[in-house]
Amino acid sequence: MGEKTLAIRGGRPVRDSFLIFGSPLVAEDEIAEVVATLRSGWIGTGPRVARFQEEFARYVGAPHAVAVNSCTAALHLALVACGVREGDEVITTPMTFCATANAIIHSGATPVLADCDRSDFNITPQEIRRRLTPRTRAILPVHFAGRPCDMAAIVAIARERDLVVIEDCAHAIETTIDGQHVGTFGDYGCFSFYVTKNVVTGEGGMVVTRREAEAGRIKVLGLHGMSQDAWKRFSDEGYKHYRVVAAGFKYNMMDLQAAMGLRQLEKVERHWQRRRELWARYDAAFAGWPCFTPPPPKAGTRHAHHLYTLLVDVDRLSATRDEVLAALTRENIGVGVHYLALHTHPYYAERYGWRYGDHPNAEFVSERTISLPLSPKLSDADAESVIAAVHKVLGAFAR
Repeated sequence: MGEKTLAIRGGRPVRDSFLIFGSPLVAEDEIAEVVATLRSGWIGTGPRVARFQEEFARYVGAPHAVAVNSCTAALHLALVACGVREGDEVITTPMTFCATANAIIHSGATPVLADCDRSDFNITPQEIRRRLTPRTRAILPVHFAGRPCDMAAIVAIARERDLVVIEDCAHAIETTIDGQHVGTFGDYGCFSFYVTKNVVTGEGGMVVTRREAEAGRIKVLGLHGMSQDAWKRFSDEGYKHYRVVAAGFKYNMMDLQAAMGLRQLEKVERHWQRRRELWARYDAAFAGWPCFTPPPPKAGTRHAHHLYTLLVDVDRLSATRDEVLAALTRENIGVGVHYLALHTHPYYAERYGWRYGDHPNAEFVSERTISLPLSPKLSDADAESVIAAVHKVLGAFAR
């Protein structure tokens, strides 16, 4: 392995400049909308947030949407709003970002992990059933990389046990099952507009729900527990006194963020199509190499194509996944890892006694996964450089 590593280090990188992983496509109309917002005087929560909520709700087919400052905030608010509290358990997947578990912890509940499928990385209904206890209060599935979970089965389990379903749709703005957007199958859907996501506001999130009362509660909890929006208090309709009706949080979205989101949402389908093209190019390029490409979407579903995750076949390589990551970085290709399984992180292991071996499928994925650049900003030349780098590195390490 040493000679092959030196050969990669000694050769000329496939790119002269570094290709940033997840760099968003920001156009002049988005910049102009932000500038117009600054000039309007409405910088905090104001009319653009209200419009972004309406247009996002229309896009995903949800009756109500509340904009917040992150998907983490969205998850936390949904958990608090539905009454999850200390002593409760919430079932989720180990193959997710730490924010999913942290939101559960901050609600006072205990996260309970149910293993994922080794092929598509999504939580499985069978594992959810295995983890049910009398303390289970909610199920929190994560639509990994934009591929929908089996929501029919998950909702059926929830109905049997009178459980709340909160969908983590951070990767899944465009994802549908039989034409219905994810986030609208459960009680709440939580979306992300982080800088690497499919609709970008820099930081930002959204909660969607079917019930007006729940949307109202989330809106109040997300702005200090106050009974009126700040922008309505100071509008030309006349000053409105607020009343604090709950011990809320500072989770509101600003008009500066919504301004960008409004323009991004107009392009969501076009950007999705570009990522779909890049996805197909990667699939064709990596077939037959010592790696596993993502499985195709199931019939009747629409994949958001948020993350392109390869599993490197370490049994056919003389290198670990981390050595492959390092080699790709030396080729000036930005890469990601989605994710190191939650139960392998020291904080959770120490607090909950989670151990390696608890979730073998998540561990299998965690030790092999590499996310490649996938953004509408990528040019054809960028994509070819990614392919060339992967071929170069896998070829050098192939047994």
